[in-house]
Amino acid sequence: MPKFMVTGGAGFIGSTLVRSLLDQPNGEVEIVDNLLTGHEKNIADVRKRVMLHHVDIRDASALRPILKGADVVFHLAAIPSVPRSIHEPQASHEVNADGTFNVMRAAADGGVRRLVYAASSSAYGDSETLPKIETMIPRPKSPYAVQKLLGEHYAAVFHSCFGLETVSLRFFNVYGPRQDPSSPYSGVLSLFMRHLLARTAPTIFGDGEQSRDFTYVEDVAGLCIKAANAPSSVAGKMFNAGNGGRFTLNQIWSLLQKVEGVEIAPKFGPPREGDVRHSMADTQAAVAELGHAPKFTIEEGLKKTLEWYRMAEIQTTQGVA
Repeated sequence: MPKFMVTGGAGFIGSTLVRSLLDQPNGEVEIVDNLLTGHEKNIADVRKRVMLHHVDIRDASALRPILKGADVVFHLAAIPSVPRSIHEPQASHEVNADGTFNVMRAAADGGVRRLVYAASSSAYGDSETLPKIETMIPRPKSPYAVQKLLGEHYAAVFHSCFGLETVSLRFFNVYGPRQDPSSPYSGVLSLFMRHLLARTAPTIFGDGEQSRDFTYVEDVAGLCIKAANAPSSVAGKMFNAGNGGRFTLNQIWSLLQKVEGVEIAPKFGPPREGDVRHSMADTQAAVAELGHAPKFTIEEGLKKTLEWYRMAEIQTTQGVA
């Protein structure tokens, strides 16, 4: 029976991937997570079906025996924040760069068949060309973007030099259930959900006309699994993992107000450090070589996400863990 390892499996995207893997016909699923940005509550309903290794990816010696013999490693563990990488660059580098090297080294030494790496669209930077295509020259604007780009290069080198099959997926703006809105570095849509349910005005940094390729988390998890199962011809390559569309923050807030039947004018603040103006994925390569086929429209994804946050708020109010 194949063994699937998910680093960062108690995180927002990782916990969704864990559930998607458990829905597969067979396979054992194990998680590596130090719970720095993840939460054990994210996997509470499947906890008895997975093994959780409470290990930090910065600890190379601890990783080696855990990853040894795995069929596929999905490397999602990270400190996933552009602003945080600017304010705490050393910690960000140690996890996102050094930790990624440790995971890839342990996977290569441990005979892992394939490693799927969560890269980032932030590597493209502020190029005015849309959509972003994999052949564009990277122009990272933040330590986080540099760290994730370095991981892509390491993935390609671990394939060419050490025989580890790797596939890098540049995640665009992923949203959905279990995204934590409590951190000052939280994703914008999780913050929008919290404000919408509380009937308070969100703060949009900048003029709100910056646009993003918002991608529902289940579509991202599905693509990760397709990348793991794709033929060996994809090894060493990088693919965009977006939807191929874009919406401004103002449009998203407007859509959410319509869904909820309210009118709440947002506040506006100064632009965030390191943010890019526009982002949109060219998905032709991922469609052709990985079979990428997103299932959720932005409206469907927002409704599912909002309903999850609503239920989570009700449970919190009622004292349900």
